[in-house]
Amino acid sequence: MRLAFMGSPDFAVPALRALHAAGHEIACVYAQPPRPAHRGQKETPCPVHRAALELGLPVRTPARVRRDEAEHAAFRALDLDAAVVAAYGLILPPAMLEAPRRGCLNIHASLLPRWRGAAPIHAAILAGDAETGITIMRMEEGLDTGPMLLKDRVAIGPRATTPELHDALAAMGARLILEALAQDPPAQPQPEDGATYAPKLTKADAALDWARPAAVLDRRVRALNPWPGTTTRHGEEVLRILAAEPCEGSGAPGEVLPGPGLRVACGEGALAVTRIQRAGRGAADAEAFRRGYALRPGTRLA
Repeated sequence: MRLAFMGSPDFAVPALRALHAAGHEIACVYAQPPRPAHRGQKETPCPVHRAALELGLPVRTPARVRRDEAEHAAFRALDLDAAVVAAYGLILPPAMLEAPRRGCLNIHASLLPRWRGAAPIHAAILAGDAETGITIMRMEEGLDTGPMLLKDRVAIGPRATTPELHDALAAMGARLILEALAQDPPAQPQPEDGATYAPKLTKADAALDWARPAAVLDRRVRALNPWPGTTTRHGEEVLRILAAEPCEGSGAPGEVLPGPGLRVACGEGALAVTRIQRAGRGAADAEAFRRGYALRPGTRLA
C-alpha cells in the first residue's frame, strides 16, 4: 500500500518501523522541523525524522500546513492509498485529510472518546483510570472526533508511569495500524457521551500543591515525569521530585515529617519522596539527599 507517514516524537517511531518492515511503500515521511536541542542548542531532527533517514525514506518538515497550498498540492501529488498519523503535532486541513483514497488514519493513545487531545497518556494516569489503550480512527476536521476503526486496551497498574505506558502503547499502536490497513474494518462513529479532553501540558503544570491528597500527588509524579516534571520549592530553590509514593503521616500541607527518608504532609495523608534532584545536581535517593541538604522536620515546602 502506498502511504505517507506523519509523526514526530518517539511514540510514533515503532509504527513507522513496523509499516516499513511490513513492506508498505512509504512515499514520504512528514515530521516537525528540526529544533535547537541539548547544551549547544544545535538544530536537531525529531525522532521520526531520524528514523526515516535511517530507513532511507524521503522526509518533509513543513513548519505549517493549514494554509500552505503548495504543501497541499505536494501531498496530493503523492497519490496515496492512505496517510498514517501518529502525534504529528500539526493540524491537517481538509485538502490533506481528503487526499488519500482511504483517508488519514490516526494512532491515538486513548480509548476514544475518552482523552481526546494532546496528552492522553498523562491524563489517564492523572485521573486514576483503570485502563487505557489505542484507538485507530479516520481523521476529520474535529479534534480527535473521527470514526473509529480498531481499539485495544491495556490495564494501568497502581504504580504505572507515563514512560512505561508510553512504550506499551507505542508498540500496540504499531500492531493495530498494520491490522487496520490489512483488514479495512468498518468505521464506527464515536459516542459523544463520555468525551473528555487532555490539554497540552506546560511547565506550569509541574508545581505540586501539597494541599491536595497524597494519592493525587502520587499520580502527578508518576504522570508528569520526565516532562514537565514535578517540582516543589524550599525557599527560593526549586527541587524536582522524580519518584514518590503515598505513605502514613499527617501535618500541615508541605511540612517535612520526622523519621527516616523524606515524608511530606499533604492535604490528606503524606507523600514519601524516594528520588529528588536539585537544580544543576544529579538525582539522589531521599536518604542521600537529606545527608547533604538541610531539610529538618517541620520545614515547609511550597
